[in-house]
Amino acid sequence: MSLHQCDCPPFFVLAGIDYAGKSSAMLELRGMVPELRLLSIDRSFLEPRHALITKLREQLVNDAAAPGGAYSVDFLAAMMQTGVVFLRDRLLELPSRPPVLMDSYYYKILAKCRLAGLSDHPMFGWWRAFPRPRGVILLDTPVAEAWRRSAADRAPNPLEYHGDRPDRAAFVAYQEDLRRLLLEEVGGLPLRMVTEHVDPRSTAEAVRKELLSLDDR
Repeated sequence: MSLHQCDCPPFFVLAGIDYAGKSSAMLELRGMVPELRLLSIDRSFLEPRHALITKLREQLVNDAAAPGGAYSVDFLAAMMQTGVVFLRDRLLELPSRPPVLMDSYYYKILAKCRLAGLSDHPMFGWWRAFPRPRGVILLDTPVAEAWRRSAADRAPNPLEYHGDRPDRAAFVAYQEDLRRLLLEEVGGLPLRMVTEHVDPRSTAEAVRKELLSLDDR
C-alpha cells in the first residue's frame, strides 16, 4: 500500500522561510488549541528521548554545511533527511485523531537540498511518497523582517544564505529562492497564506482560523 494511503491522522503543514515565526506560532497554539498535536524538529517540541535530533541539527549546521567543501552535497542531504524521516515516523505513531500540525514536513528541507545544488535525487521521490497533508499554511513573513530577526538572534547559518558571506543581500536572495521553491513543492495542495502579524499570539490565531477552514473542506 502506498504511504499516501496510510492510516495516519489528518495533518496540516505550517511552512515558511527561515525566521518566519513558525515555532513561535506553534508554541502559542499549544496553549490555544490543546487538542492539536504539534510535530517539529525544534527542540521546544522534542521529548528528552529524541535529543539526538537536536544534536544532529547542530552538527549539520556547524560541520556538514560549513564552508570549505569538507562534505559533499549528497552527504549534506543524507544528514538533512534524518529530520524528514523523524517527522514521518512520529506521524505514523499517532492515533487517527486528533488532527496534527507539522512544522515544514519535508518541503523546506527538500528546497534547501535543491538550493545546495541537488537539482534532483532519488530521495526526493521517496519523500514525495510520504503521506500527504490535507493542506498547507504558509507564514508569508517579509524577507526584510526575517533578516531583522536573524540579526537579533545570531548570524545566519550557511543553510540560510547564498555564497560565502552572510550579509543582507545573500540572505535575502536565498530566502526569496527558498520561498519560490516551497510554493513550487506544495503547488498541488490546498494552500492558505498568513501574512505578518504584530506578535506570535495574533499570528497563531490567524493560523488557527486557517486550520479550521482547511479542516472543514
